[in-house]
Amino acid sequence: MTRKKIKKNSKQIHNLTDSIHTILKVDRNKSFNYKQIAAKLGVNDASSRNQIIKTLHRLKAKDEIEEVDRGKFKAIASSEYHTGIFDASARGSGYVICEDFEDDIFIASNNVNKALHGDEVELYVYKRRKRGKLEGEITQIISRHKTEYVGVIQKHKSYAFVVPDSNKMYVDVFVPLNKTLNAEDGDKVLVKLIDWPEKQDSPTGKVIKVLGKPGEHNTEIHSILTEYGLPYDFPHEVEDYANKLDTSIQEDEIKKRRDMRDVLTFTIDPKDAKDFDDALSFQVLKNGNYEVGIHIADVSHYVKEGTILDDEAYERATSVYLVDRVVPMLPEVLSNNACSLRPNEEKYTFSAVFEMNDKAEIKNQWFGRTVTYSDARFAYEEAQSIIETKTNEIPKEIALTGKAYKTDQAIADATLKLDELAKIMRKKRMGDGAISFDKVEVKFNLDETNNPVGVFFKTSKDANKLIEEFMLLANKKVAEFVGKQSPKKTFIYRVHDEPNDEKLAALQNIVGRFGYKLNFKDRKTTTASLNNLLKEVNGKKEQNLVDTLAIRSMSKAEYTTNNIGHYGLAFDYYSHFTSPIRRYPDVMAHRLLQHYLDKGKSASEEVYEEKCQHSSNMEYLATKAERDSIKYMQIKFMQDHQDQEFVGVISGVTDWGIYVEIIENKCEGMVRIRDIKDDYYQFDQDEYALIGQATKNMYQLGDEVVVKVKKADLVKKHLDFSLIGKREDV
Repeated sequence: MTRKKIKKNSKQIHNLTDSIHTILKVDRNKSFNYKQIAAKLGVNDASSRNQIIKTLHRLKAKDEIEEVDRGKFKAIASSEYHTGIFDASARGSGYVICEDFEDDIFIASNNVNKALHGDEVELYVYKRRKRGKLEGEITQIISRHKTEYVGVIQKHKSYAFVVPDSNKMYVDVFVPLNKTLNAEDGDKVLVKLIDWPEKQDSPTGKVIKVLGKPGEHNTEIHSILTEYGLPYDFPHEVEDYANKLDTSIQEDEIKKRRDMRDVLTFTIDPKDAKDFDDALSFQVLKNGNYEVGIHIADVSHYVKEGTILDDEAYERATSVYLVDRVVPMLPEVLSNNACSLRPNEEKYTFSAVFEMNDKAEIKNQWFGRTVTYSDARFAYEEAQSIIETKTNEIPKEIALTGKAYKTDQAIADATLKLDELAKIMRKKRMGDGAISFDKVEVKFNLDETNNPVGVFFKTSKDANKLIEEFMLLANKKVAEFVGKQSPKKTFIYRVHDEPNDEKLAALQNIVGRFGYKLNFKDRKTTTASLNNLLKEVNGKKEQNLVDTLAIRSMSKAEYTTNNIGHYGLAFDYYSHFTSPIRRYPDVMAHRLLQHYLDKGKSASEEVYEEKCQHSSNMEYLATKAERDSIKYMQIKFMQDHQDQEFVGVISGVTDWGIYVEIIENKCEGMVRIRDIKDDYYQFDQDEYALIGQATKNMYQLGDEVVVKVKKADLVKKHLDFSLIGKREDV
């Protein structure tokens, strides 16, 4: 009777084989008996246990699992297991970027197994049954990429949820009411993940910071910084330490340095700059050559290793330049005062001084600590005026009143000669295979409450390029000086690898639609054709799109102790030496250079490589925050132009819609495929287009279209457009 009853009432466990495989794969280093598997499956009746026992022995007989001890089973070690980084989508599926494979491995949402975007994961790789393409299942989370997320809290009677801002975070975070930090419903908060129970759909977290009300300017800017783990103020003890530093110029310190206070010295910076970390000096030598000094704020004189000031600077690693503010690497007493080469002030500097002839050939060089006096401060526009008019009319507010030879005529002559030398150096650099990325920068005119009232574009002119060439020269020669020493010395290099062939081919595929051709036969033809492309596209409607795609086809520049050269600049040796106020790698470069000038032994490569990786990571996060702040300000700007029609260029095509970049202000938004009502459109990957099923109407990458703002969401930082039509049809 009993047996019949069991048989009659027993239920077959659905997908038992797959479930057992998953349990064993997730904890591959652990063995399980049938009771433990039953507990994981949430079953405890005799029939279910019997099914589990039979399945375990069947899988063992087929060599799909192994019995490591009597009744204890575990997954068989297999070459199908790999590690990589998970790239999540908003829908919960994603890809794992894995060095073992050329293509990224697709992970269906039911195989993600609680991995989050950026996590380092282990995955089991297999072929998809239908298409034969590789697919994977995440079997283990090796390390979490991040555990803190910015989002909006939704409070209920007995619990709360935080809905993350990031579209890469596909789950909400459950928060017990006693862990909400008294946040009000609808507040923007920072939530920290605490746990993710196996049978719970959402992770559990606690609110660790209340940021404010969504949509408010400071709340959104602070949210951008917080999302990337970037600070927006200094700890009190760090400010206090910096404020107590002796920043006066002392005679005993001057004696240890090369005194260059009598040499004509000036700065050229943006007109709204608050810190000046580099200056140029110029004098004509008796032999007719020119002595050009590149003088950099001596930050390492004040920021000593082992202090809380240095620890804070290292953690930040970079200043962050948002649309409405700068989040500095160093407290204001240093960044805007002691280390800022302000006019008519003596400063401690670290200098690279070159003797050059009329052909911009370097005849002598010297590196070391100096003391300098800045005679004048130029804005780029003022220096540009001298270069264009070739006159010595210096604006009254910066006219020189110093020694007799430091005249307006002298500073104008210096500017014109430096411009000549810079142009010679630039021409040589381009001839050596450097790539000229003069991408247009989007800037905003802000009112007193930081609302955008206008958009303008920043372009690089001769004055900008003058400064750029001499900064490049200093960076290159410092790296060369250390890099060529024997025995080898550890140093901080800024490297840029050669571009990936596949990315270049993809670039050709896209720009070919605009009628441009690239030649990738060798390095020389590649750089020449890329430069020609960037020149040809200048001023055209597709310029920003092509510039962006060209930059994306390049490898990312990074910091490392392993010098492989800089492809984009065509330099065999390159470092960052010229901006220690805003970049920590430059501070390290100063310290190492002085150490080697003092005949010190090579520093630890392992220690500095770790610092390089940290600096590269922080630079990446800062760049993302800067882009997000531009996107935020673009959306804020477009909120006031909702009834206006704009001409834009299709800058991206996906299976969910088209991205359109407005020509006059570079604001980019999306037209969703479901909102295009005149036909049923499908994505054609080969054509980079949406094609109407009935009309065969095509919206293709690079097409000019007319759009209106449909929705400008400040909180989600998303801009939706309504499509009016193609420009020629409207």
